[in-house]
Amino acid sequence: MRELFTAIGLVLVIEGLLYAVAPGRLKSLAEFASRVSDDMLRNAGIVAVAAGVAIVWAARTFMGAG
Repeated sequence: MRELFTAIGLVLVIEGLLYAVAPGRLKSLAEFASRVSDDMLRNAGIVAVAAGVAIVWAARTFMGAG
């Protein structure tokens, strides 16, 4: 459970940094995303999930569980 809250906290930190450092860029990215097809966004989401799982697996396998 500790890892879940840590992960959620890190997501919020990274997302908050994006809003704080580059709000204009984030707005243009959201505008771009609204013009992209649903299938392309879905595929990008699937790739992001797979990459995240691979990173977590690699970290836990090769760096230890902590």
